[in-house]
Amino acid sequence: MFDGLSKKLLSIFDRMRNKGVLTEDDINSTVREIRVSLLEADVALSVVKNFIEDIKLKLKDRNVIKSVTPEQTIVKIVYDELVKFLGEGDESFNYKSIMIVGLQGSGKTTTSAKIANLVQKKLNKKCLLVSLDTYRPAAIDQLRILAKTNSIDFFEDFAVTNTPIEIAYKAYEIANKYDAVIYDTAGRTYLDDAMMEELLKIKSIVTPKDVFLAIDIMTGQSALNTAKSFNDKLNLTGLILTRVDGEARGGVALSAKSVTNCQIKFIGTGEKVGDIEAFHPERIASRILDKGDVISLVEKAIDANIADDVSNVKVGREFDLDGMETYLKQIEKIGGMKGIMRFIPGIKQMQAKLSETGMSDKVITRQIAIIRSMTPKERKNPKILDASRRKRIANGCGQNVSDVNKLVQQYEQIKTIMMKMTDDGFMKNMLRNFRH
Repeated sequence: MFDGLSKKLLSIFDRMRNKGVLTEDDINSTVREIRVSLLEADVALSVVKNFIEDIKLKLKDRNVIKSVTPEQTIVKIVYDELVKFLGEGDESFNYKSIMIVGLQGSGKTTTSAKIANLVQKKLNKKCLLVSLDTYRPAAIDQLRILAKTNSIDFFEDFAVTNTPIEIAYKAYEIANKYDAVIYDTAGRTYLDDAMMEELLKIKSIVTPKDVFLAIDIMTGQSALNTAKSFNDKLNLTGLILTRVDGEARGGVALSAKSVTNCQIKFIGTGEKVGDIEAFHPERIASRILDKGDVISLVEKAIDANIADDVSNVKVGREFDLDGMETYLKQIEKIGGMKGIMRFIPGIKQMQAKLSETGMSDKVITRQIAIIRSMTPKERKNPKILDASRRKRIANGCGQNVSDVNKLVQQYEQIKTIMMKMTDDGFMKNMLRNFRH
């Protein structure tokens, strides 16, 4: 989401690396470049103006000008301003009753399932999903399938004549049987009075504790106008940014809090119901400035039960290809190579080199296929993999012998690293320790 902005900001900071002190010209040129970078990232003009004014004021502070590390000083100031404009972090929400609203195509239905899944699995609360979208033919079926697939209860009391208002009444009557109820409302291709009147009526019936607006950040600045209109009418309690994993420039995320005066609560990072994260401004700012986000990575590992997997894998000298397959599957669990890389400090400056390695999620899938084409004896003792065995394995999984050779080489490299790291049980205990 912030790749373009990150690259431009890092380029600006790099030029300050060899500066001994900050001059007036340095400050003016830096501020000007940051302003252009923000505008190109589709940040709202009013936000850019306030952002730049604050940065310029701080950069002209006497102590900053005398700083012996201009690059670090500027990075710190930009980081603090990013956090401020992204909004204060706040994971709290009242899961008892949540109403999801938004325009058609903003991802409301998937987001409703994501929130329900989060409440049910992370908070261990019994949840009910309710579809109030009787206008889009596939909306009810889509939510029903998502609910069934993820073992979430779905409200089924539908009749041909049922309107969203009638369904809301019926669902509200049984709401007290559940710890949480998520209402997926109908959208429109554009804002209109009829939609708002219906949403206000539904809100008065189900009395939600939270009203979240799903915003597709791919729609750019128009999303902010939409958010402001929804907030004026419905008094939103939070925003959920969807399609954050896409190619959007990120300006909506940086502008949303300032323009709507409504806090971003969650971001949708993919199509699966587990692809949702609580919004942490300081972590997002850290990712933008290529400082990584190890805390979020560890949280994803814990959610995916990676620590349990690690405890069941032999390490060090006993590490075999069954263990290798487990580690490859762990990478997939966390979100694949792309999912992991965005959390690693300095990754944006390494992307060119990483692309040369050819490492991708497709490579991981092929490697797992290669391992599964081996016999239990071969996985246990890779040393017996002679030329004829490797040819048979390659034919069995539809890969080339060179792919099998690369896998074995990577296995040997990983095993060597693990032997150095696991003499004190490091790999078994590292992630487990984050539970406490």
